[in-house]
Amino acid sequence: MKNRNVDKLRNTGKNKSLDSDFRYNTTYISTNNFSYELFPKMRLRRLRKTAAIRELFQEIRLSSRDFVMPIFVQEGINKNLEIESMPGIFRYSPNKILEEIDHILTLGIKGIILFGIPLKKDLNGKNSFNDKGIVQETIKSIKKNFGDKLVIITDVCLCQYTSHGHCGILQGKEIDNDKSLNILSKTALSHAVAGADIVAPSAMMDGQVKSIRNALDRRNFYNVGIIGYSAKLSSNLYTPFRDASHSMPEFGDRKSYQMPFHNTNEALNEIMMDVKEGADIVMIKPALPYLDLIYKTRQTTLLPVCAYSVSGEYSIIKAAALEGWINEDEVVMEFTTCIKRAGADIIISYHTKKIAEILNRS
Repeated sequence: MKNRNVDKLRNTGKNKSLDSDFRYNTTYISTNNFSYELFPKMRLRRLRKTAAIRELFQEIRLSSRDFVMPIFVQEGINKNLEIESMPGIFRYSPNKILEEIDHILTLGIKGIILFGIPLKKDLNGKNSFNDKGIVQETIKSIKKNFGDKLVIITDVCLCQYTSHGHCGILQGKEIDNDKSLNILSKTALSHAVAGADIVAPSAMMDGQVKSIRNALDRRNFYNVGIIGYSAKLSSNLYTPFRDASHSMPEFGDRKSYQMPFHNTNEALNEIMMDVKEGADIVMIKPALPYLDLIYKTRQTTLLPVCAYSVSGEYSIIKAAALEGWINEDEVVMEFTTCIKRAGADIIISYHTKKIAEILNRS
């Protein structure tokens, strides 16, 4: 069908910019086999008319199975302790954790990531690979009671276990990358022995994925997966987590190992390195400020992409909601939909239980 409006504008010769705009639009239309005119025959609002129509044509859909719930387990406490900077999030007592896991499963959530808070810390974080440590014992307890109903992911880092709060072994005031690899590998292996399904090294040491993969394979843990904290950006949004896990650095910061948030190419290089070293899943952390990195990663690799919506993202939403400035449910669903739309297959979020509750109501 001839587009009379386009012809009319072209024949007048009075608006060359409009002519080029219409040339673009008609090219788009022709390549998509549309033969009718633009507005008023094409009305995009038709597919927004009712809630049922909007739902039918919704492109991105969330499921509770997309999400992983972070869990803090603290040694030496006998009741759950709410984290002041993260209202609604708790450090769980070892004797209360099974109740929480049961609740998580009833919501339809299929994965957790465990963070341990030990009773004792030391210079080299030796409790991180203690066979009777807080994470190792928690894994055994969950596996004994729930089997394979839940995917257990474990964070592999030293910051909660070292007296200085850094993620690796110190040589003076510097992190010794290669010595740290040895401890991280021992820690990952101890988690695998306890029954972890996936280990997630987050220390941002060069070669950590390769070192851990080799350590697991030498002990025949071929089927234990690795999530690489591939692009872990140095961010102030981790502050509530450091409060939650008692892992604030005693001196300095973590900018010599966590990567600068300014650098896209460096982030993609980190991701490609983890893929080459044997990661099964790659991660971008934080999530919401780095949707561009999630998108670029999705275009770069066929591996599953995980996005970690961090503690600061949670606390910002929670604080505004508690003041009555936003509707928490609606903002949470909007933000997490954006993260999935950018390309994330898996989302680690402190709002996971709330999201599951919302989805179960809908």
